[in-house]
Amino acid sequence: MSRVCEITGKRFMVGNKVSHSNRKTLKRFNVNLQLKKFYIPEEDAWIWLRVSMDGLRNINRKGISACLREAEKNGIIKMY
Repeated sequence: MSRVCEITGKRFMVGNKVSHSNRKTLKRFNVNLQLKKFYIPEEDAWIWLRVSMDGLRNINRKGISACLREAEKNGIIKMY
């Protein structure tokens, strides 16, 4: 499974790792993803999501149902 947040759609970034001698090599900056279990009261079900910390803050602020609807509207996830 790819390292993509299922709520915000965040993925890795690529940048330069700069050494003390100022040499530059490409480095991959991964997203801080956590596997979390959420309860959806409308469906009376538990789901597992790979969520970044920014996505987790959005869920705490807006609620899981609103975040799932927004992610579906943006095309990040598919609900059935």
